Amino acid sequence: MRKALIAASYLICLLLLIVPLIKLFQGAGEQGFASIWSTLTRQDVLHALWVTGLITLIVTILNVLFGVLLSLTLARDTRLSRRFRQFLNSLVDLPFAVSPVIAGLMIVLLLGPNTIIGAFFEGVGTPIVFALPGMVLATLFVTFPFTVREVLPVLQEIGTQQEEAAFTLGAGRWTTFWRVTFPSIRFAIYYGIVLTVARSLGEFGAVLVVSGNIVNQTQTATIFVYQEVENFNFAAANSVALVLALLSITTLLLLEWTKKRKGAL
Repeated sequence: MRKALIAASYLICLLLLIVPLIKLFQGAGEQGFASIWSTLTRQDVLHALWVTGLITLIVTILNVLFGVLLSLTLARDTRLSRRFRQFLNSLVDLPFAVSPVIAGLMIVLLLGPNTIIGAFFEGVGTPIVFALPGMVLATLFVTFPFTVREVLPVLQEIGTQQEEAAFTLGAGRWTTFWRVTFPSIRFAIYYGIVLTVARSLGEFGAVLVVSGNIVNQTQTATIFVYQEVENFNFAAANSVALVLALLSITTLLLLEWTKKRKGAL
C-alpha cells in the first residue's frame, strides 16, 4: 500500500509538473532557436518582460519592508490588544482567500479614473489604474502574506531574551535589530523574497484587470502569453512562457540553495 501511494505521488507529479514543462520546451523550440530569438527580441516582448521585472523588483522591496515591519509589530508590540492582534494576523491571509481578479476589481473600484482618489491622481499626472502604480498595488496585494508568514513564526520562536539583553547593554533599537534580530530572521526573509519573486513573475488575474493590457505600456509577460494564445500564436506564447518558466525554476533552485545553506550554518 505504501509503495502504491508513493508511486501515485510520483505519477501525479509527472503528469502535473514534468510533462507540461517538457511540452513547454518542445512548443518553444518547435520552430527552432531562430523563432525563439525573433520573438524575444520583439519590442513589445522586451517591454513586457521589462515591465514584469520592474514590478517584481518594486513589489519585492515593498513586501520585505512592510512585511518585516508588520511581523515585528505582531510579534513584539505589547501595546496591541489580543483581539486587534488577531484581527491583523487574520487580515494578512486575506489575499489567500480573495481571488486575484476580485482584488484587481477592488483596486479599480477604489482608485479607478472615475473615483475621487483616482481622479485626483489623474489630475496631477500620476494615474493609478491602467498604469504601473495600479499594477504594483495589485501584485503587492496578492504577494503580501509571503514575507509575514515566513518571518513572524521565526520571531515568535526566538523570543525576546536576546533583544532584551542587548537593550540592557545599551544598544539602541536600530543596532539591536541589525546585530541581534536580523541574523535570526534573515533566512526567513530570503524565503519571503524568493516566494514573492516567483509569485510576482507569474501574476496574471489582478494585473490583467488593472493594467488595461496596453501594448508597450502596461502589458506584462504573462498577459502577453495570454494574448498570443488567444491569437493562436503558440510559438510566441511558448517562447515567453519558457523564459518565465526558467526564471521560476531558477528561483526555486535558489530557495533550495538557501535551505541547504541554512542547514549548514
